[in-house]
Amino acid sequence: MFQIGGLIVFCGLLAQTTAQLGGGLPLPLGQGVPLPLGQGQPLPLGQGLPLYVTPALSLKHEDPQGSLTGALTNGLLSGGLLGVLENLPLLNILKPGGGTSGGLLGGLLGTLTSGIPLLNNIIDLRITNPQLLELGLVQSTDGHRLYVTIPLGLNLELKLPLVTSLLELSLRLNIIAEVLTERDYQGRVHLVIGDCTHSPGSLHIYLFKGIAPQPVQGLLDGLTDILNKVLPELVQGKVCPLVNEVLRLLDITLVHDIIELLLHGVQFVIKV
Repeated sequence: MFQIGGLIVFCGLLAQTTAQLGGGLPLPLGQGVPLPLGQGQPLPLGQGLPLYVTPALSLKHEDPQGSLTGALTNGLLSGGLLGVLENLPLLNILKPGGGTSGGLLGGLLGTLTSGIPLLNNIIDLRITNPQLLELGLVQSTDGHRLYVTIPLGLNLELKLPLVTSLLELSLRLNIIAEVLTERDYQGRVHLVIGDCTHSPGSLHIYLFKGIAPQPVQGLLDGLTDILNKVLPELVQGKVCPLVNEVLRLLDITLVHDIIELLLHGVQFVIKV
């Protein structure tokens, strides 16, 4: 009699459990039957947690920004940049009839200098103290381009018949070179120079040494006007080919690192 009663109780419990698992009454929270590991249902497409992956790049240089600006600086200096600045043919350009420039630049110079007869009285003009100041580096918002700012400085020493002492002008000018990647017909990627030009409004000229008497002030004003129109193009034409040559001779491991960063759009330039 006791065994029959126990069997009835057991069957009743079994039936209740079967009904709950079969869609009857819901199981209490936390008492569901766990699925074996790896047999869970996949999330519908687009409903999972987003996964952001930064490409794992194999770089040789811990500081690509510093390595690049240092290599460009050393390359420009060893490539003769200061000599290029010191030997700009400014005297030939400024003295009417003495310029050797042709084409558009020559025509512009003739027009500019024809109205300033005092320029014929320039006895001597020397470029001194050429300088390459600290390079700047900016990365485009998409991370695929670099813009290198090349700040240049030089002094002009003027000797005029109306002035007993030398007049010295100080000039500052920025050249901006765009650096980007380019793939050749064989599929190889190279660093190349894109646009290379002077930064508009970056030329600053001021009297560094000496006192200009009133009759000479008009000459200085005219000279400054001519330099503002002519000097940026002149310097750009000399410096940009040198920048391209320096970029071509960069260390191959540095070039590889910069290419990898630019191709993947990784921001590595720290904004100061």
